[in-house]
Amino acid sequence: MIGSAAAAAFAPVDQHYLLEARQMQALSFAVHIPLVAFAISFPAMVLFIEWLGHRTGDRLYLTLARRWTRVIVAMFAVGVITGTVLSFEMGLLWPNFTGTFGSVFGLGFAIEGFSFFMEAIFIGIYVYGWGRLSSRVHLWSGVPVVITGFTGSWMVISVNAWMNHPGGFHLQGGKVVGVDPFQALFANTYLWHELIHMYIAGYIVSGFVLAACYAFARLRGRFSRYERTALAIPLTVAALASPVQLLVGDWAARDVATTQPIKLAAIEGLYKTTRGAPEHILGWYTDRQVEHGISIPHLLSLLAFHSWNAKVQGLESVPANQRPPINIERYAFQTMVGIGTLMALLGVVYLAIWIRRRRLPESTWFYRAVVLAGPLSVVALISGWVVTEVGRQPWVVYRVMTTAAAVTGVHGIPVGYGALAATYLVVACGLVWVLRRLARAPLEEPREPEPPTQLQAA
Repeated sequence: MIGSAAAAAFAPVDQHYLLEARQMQALSFAVHIPLVAFAISFPAMVLFIEWLGHRTGDRLYLTLARRWTRVIVAMFAVGVITGTVLSFEMGLLWPNFTGTFGSVFGLGFAIEGFSFFMEAIFIGIYVYGWGRLSSRVHLWSGVPVVITGFTGSWMVISVNAWMNHPGGFHLQGGKVVGVDPFQALFANTYLWHELIHMYIAGYIVSGFVLAACYAFARLRGRFSRYERTALAIPLTVAALASPVQLLVGDWAARDVATTQPIKLAAIEGLYKTTRGAPEHILGWYTDRQVEHGISIPHLLSLLAFHSWNAKVQGLESVPANQRPPINIERYAFQTMVGIGTLMALLGVVYLAIWIRRRRLPESTWFYRAVVLAGPLSVVALISGWVVTEVGRQPWVVYRVMTTAAAVTGVHGIPVGYGALAATYLVVACGLVWVLRRLARAPLEEPREPEPPTQLQAA
């Protein structure tokens, strides 16, 4: 771990719009991250459904897989837009960060770019291969889509893990030397809980969002075998993943307690270093304490270190200018955990009914809960990234470079911010329009490739 003294090598930039630059970056992340969640999980679901269709001979599965393939294309197209914006923002908004540390994390972004182009190629083959390739070849053509979706997002998460727990380089006079990209990106202990946490979140989000669409159809009175199948598969995936996410979250919290204790203190609003620290549910941090919250004695020490009287470092241990925005961090964390717990309970209820009765639940309230779980899963996903990114502030590279030292010196940020927000609004409206058209399109039975003629065979 590189000490905070290294930060003295990077002076803050004269920038009047640092907050707007951070908000602009946050807006792009909030738009892009749900698309990443679909990219790392949705293609695997589609391939599973297509495999079921070929294995069972039930053409309903193939119909469903083909319709969902069109959704993959729409989501990928929007992801191209938002991902490109993020790439430009890294260089335009934070030139000192990319200029200083590009040699450390550049390998990760190079692999991510290669993965993106490979994913685009095989999505094209998979989409246009319906009815043109043999069933086996078509199924296998989708496998690289799943693999490249994994490798691309893995590299981005590796860079983020490095920003939270930097290593693999040395600083000499403000210059990066002794760079070891593999040590920085692949041997980073902080990577693994971030990676697994994000991948499980991807299946939770895509599972509940898809299930919410068909649960809404059920509430509207449309619940044929097609809707039942389209609901049961993603809902089962999300129901299995949600309880597991609670365990991974516990792992992540313990890593944060060890490597980023001030982030943990901000999550709780703990000012004084305390043994047997309590956990406050709800409440507002002010005047060095949490007011109007429900205090549970010793719970923070127990959750963070699995010890009843473990010492938890407080906010007082660092100067005020090295503390993150505490109430933003607290409420983002509690939103993530609260929604995640409710989704896990919903998943347990669904699985219990399915195992016991071998059928879908019949309660209208259950389907209302599934409809709500769709958008709430996206809220929980974004809240989790707020916890990760805001909790690291004021550092862009933890205890090495501050965000104020990384930002650009140009002053046209508010104009770009407004233009970006307007662009995302137009893109969002376009995506909704496309998805609604796809949803209203009539069901089409997929056709098998035509057998070769005698002339072609010759």
